[in-house]
Amino acid sequence: MNETMLFSIDVKTDEVLVSSSEKGSNKITFIERISKDENVVLYNSVVTLTSIVNETNIDTKLFNSMDKVCGMVYKKYKESKS
Repeated sequence: MNETMLFSIDVKTDEVLVSSSEKGSNKITFIERISKDENVVLYNSVVTLTSIVNETNIDTKLFNSMDKVCGMVYKKYKESKS
């Protein structure tokens, strides 16, 4: 099955929480925490993603696009670490 990346913000610690879930599953697997100082672009991308979700009328196309951006930023971050 394909994995879906999940991103959220811990506002108390200014960190991005990265998790994953297999499509069709309700199980979430925690991957890592990334501090805002370590990757400001990822942090700001996830903040934007969160603001889209908090809108009264969620624009699903915009949400999906921003989710892809978060995934691409995270992938680039992981590649730079290896």
